[in-house]
Amino acid sequence: MRFYAANQWQINDHPTLFPYSFTCKRKQWLIPERLLPSSMSTHNIKCSSLIRLSDYPSTKWYFPNVNKNYQPEKALKNMLTGRLLLLDEVVQKIPLNLIHEHVANGYIQYKAGLDFTTSEPTCNRCGNNDSFLFGQLTCSRCKKSCIYCRACLMMGRVTSCTPLLTWEGKKERVMTVPQMAWTGSLTSEQEKASKFLRRQLGMLKERKECLIWAVCGAGKTEMLYSLIERALKAQFPILIATPRTDVVLELIPRLKASFPNTDVNGFYGGISEEARYAQSQIYVATTHQVLRYSRFFPLVIIDEVDAFPYTHDKKLQFAIERARTSQSLTVYLTATPSKAFKKKVKNKELAYVKVTQRYHGHPLPEPQLIWIGNWRKKLSKNHLPLPLTSWLSKHLNDHKQILLFFPAVNVMKIAEKIIKTVFKQQKVDAVYAEEVERREKVMRFRNGNTRLLLTTTILERGITIKDIQVAVLGAEDTIFTEAALVQIAGRAGRSPIAPEGDVSYFHHGKTKAMVDAVNHIKRMNDTFLT
Repeated sequence: MRFYAANQWQINDHPTLFPYSFTCKRKQWLIPERLLPSSMSTHNIKCSSLIRLSDYPSTKWYFPNVNKNYQPEKALKNMLTGRLLLLDEVVQKIPLNLIHEHVANGYIQYKAGLDFTTSEPTCNRCGNNDSFLFGQLTCSRCKKSCIYCRACLMMGRVTSCTPLLTWEGKKERVMTVPQMAWTGSLTSEQEKASKFLRRQLGMLKERKECLIWAVCGAGKTEMLYSLIERALKAQFPILIATPRTDVVLELIPRLKASFPNTDVNGFYGGISEEARYAQSQIYVATTHQVLRYSRFFPLVIIDEVDAFPYTHDKKLQFAIERARTSQSLTVYLTATPSKAFKKKVKNKELAYVKVTQRYHGHPLPEPQLIWIGNWRKKLSKNHLPLPLTSWLSKHLNDHKQILLFFPAVNVMKIAEKIIKTVFKQQKVDAVYAEEVERREKVMRFRNGNTRLLLTTTILERGITIKDIQVAVLGAEDTIFTEAALVQIAGRAGRSPIAPEGDVSYFHHGKTKAMVDAVNHIKRMNDTFLT
């Protein structure tokens, strides 16, 4: 699909295509090639009057004001409101002529996929301007060598001839008055955080940010409820972004139960096309899905802000910034803030509140460091390290559920075969990021149908099981950072009926990350006890 810029006189010469006229004769209009009448083909139009959109300076683009007498298509409005989508995505559901009819009536605007005004191209969807993350292809649409962005390719290809679409019409107000059905009570520390958040939202005059630094199991979701309720009453759409799909799937039923007359929808890889473009009041999304939003959310909540991939991927941080409105609040949630966040807190550049107590009033389980020698060599000989075998036997005999972490998928698969041989009577599953049945296996474990779940770091966050014991095999591996080990330990003892739990790091040599993780938990417990 090529787009062209046409002079005003050309538009008025084709009333069937543009059944109205504009007063300004010098304005320019953007016309999709497929909308041009056959008599106005690209072969008989002079370059001075008709040129490619990708070659046309965006500062001269003209779009009319919203025509209030025009009735917009509801399906198109729902799909585009708050979003920045590829034309390729939209035309799969909406005819191209209807799309451009909305453009002509001011409800949709086109935007170039790539910006070439600087020395290096910039992707207008993900903000990428790294020359190494752009490629070239022979384009079937513009018939030229076309540059495309590789940084956000998984969301659909953005090329130099790709338009992006935004909705410019007003968003309808939701008439339903939100009702919060959650009737639990907050601890004094939770209430302190809750009041802090409400105060931050009440002072919106520009873009603001704040941090909730709370231990694993502090009840961060419950602290958010009064903030969410206040935002819903103000008719604010709310974005809750999280790095992992597992966390999205856990949050959705909790939010639906707490706000029963509110639209709560999840957005993550693998959902249906219909669900992907649904409108909502609370959007629970993986950080990658936020790339599809633009200037829409007055309240953005980022769960586990220190987690991969958000902290390592500039395009996700760019997406969060673009998704916010000019007057908005971003709330960062984490138990393990990065050095950058700690520095901002120390320099009083970031408002924050610290919650050192778990919601049930018990301290965090402190990990044990257990040396097991060269465990990789033992696995290669189809043997489990004896200390790990003993640890597993003890908890399985006590009818406990166990979450066992591994540094890599290949290591986990080797261990899985051995464990299933040693513990034949036990139900054992294994999950990792690309596992096809990952959600089903996690749900079986959550429901108590699986006794032992083997996992990579994919489940270091976002899973809450009533009474589980936690262990790490190969805790010395570099993938297990201080933050990762603290988060893993935080999976244990989350229930008031089983607040202690057993956390063990099995290793072939202590690392600084392991020691720092243990000290981190001890410091939080010391703060809580004092």
